[in-house]
Amino acid sequence: MLYQVLIVVYLIVALCLIGLVLIQQGKGADMGASFGAGSSATIFGSSGSGNFLTKSTTYLAIAFFVISLILGNLTANRVKAGADFDNLEVPAGQVAPAIDAIPTESIEPKVENTDVPTSDAAVEKGSDVPN
Repeated sequence: MLYQVLIVVYLIVALCLIGLVLIQQGKGADMGASFGAGSSATIFGSSGSGNFLTKSTTYLAIAFFVISLILGNLTANRVKAGADFDNLEVPAGQVAPAIDAIPTESIEPKVENTDVPTSDAAVEKGSDVPN
């Protein structure tokens, strides 16, 4: 349960971090604002959005790395459920011991009906038994 919650929080933090990095302006963008390019009038004020976005990016990055370490620790301590074909005790050329369950009795059917002739003489006399 904790693992699934951490995965969801991890994805949300990652998407928010990507969004914040894409919103931020580059270092060269301030140069145009000082010459009157008009980008200085933003919703964050004339000083720009540097402080708010920088602090938000820092906190999200710290949360991202902490959750990464926690998820790595939880995953490292898990025991993987092995599949049947991962069993290396029986070599590939040998048959598994499940063959012992086959009965050792005769497989031939037991015929109890004595109406059918079984000798060659009955066949020569014209009976309906096919060859």
